[in-house]
Amino acid sequence: MSEQKGEAASAAREAQSEAQSKAQSEARPEAQSETESAPAPGSRLLDLVRVMDTLRRNCPWDARQTHESLMPYLLEETYEAEDALASGNPAAVREELGDVLLQVVFHARVAQERTDGTGYDIDDVADAIIRKLTRRHPHVFGDVAVSGADEVSRNWDAIKAAERAERAGSGSAASRSGGDDSALAGVPMGQPALALAAQLLRRAQRAGAPDELPDDLDGVSDVGRRLFVLAAEVQAAGLDPELELRTAARAYADGVRDWEASRPEAPRPEADQRHADEG
Repeated sequence: MSEQKGEAASAAREAQSEAQSKAQSEARPEAQSETESAPAPGSRLLDLVRVMDTLRRNCPWDARQTHESLMPYLLEETYEAEDALASGNPAAVREELGDVLLQVVFHARVAQERTDGTGYDIDDVADAIIRKLTRRHPHVFGDVAVSGADEVSRNWDAIKAAERAERAGSGSAASRSGGDDSALAGVPMGQPALALAAQLLRRAQRAGAPDELPDDLDGVSDVGRRLFVLAAEVQAAGLDPELELRTAARAYADGVRDWEASRPEAPRPEADQRHADEG
């Protein structure tokens, strides 16, 4: 009998302990979820890669896209991301950055299908940027000491110059053309003109080009020369010409909208009025 009482008491203690544990668990569902099932940082990127793979195989529109057909979307999404950043709306920025990220994953998925030896996948894209960042930050991943951000920038430029020289010595077609060892190598000449001027000026300044060089440009109209000189002056003042003009353009757009909202309703053009009467 005493053994049965002891077993009953033990079972009661175990049941009470289980009930307390259950109550504590139910009282902290969020904490339990965070500790046991919180996804690792970057795990949703893997999900995005899988979704893109599924779309490429099963969606007719996604399946027929090429690098060339996707190019306008990459530019469009980049400009939309810039607009979102300028708006200061965090939710819009998050969404537009996702659209830019999609373009990266999409292009990598298209390249993955090439069979001519030039293909690559999203891991190759990530590997390339990881190697570049590691190589150009020896003060973080190596034993180089720096005094501050300015020295980091100088080291970055020096490492890039060394990379260009190494490519030039490899005998590639770009090297043989004579342009790969220039301080301007890699500048995309198809970008908007003001941004292009600013990037050319930055590269030239770092290479030690004379400040008066923009004053004597061959084969350029007076207006074009003056615009370039103005861009150089803005750059010298520590400002970004593209950003300054874009800010002014946005302010002008706001002014036009304010003017439209404040004016009396404009009469319709004569042709529109005639069509309305005929209707």
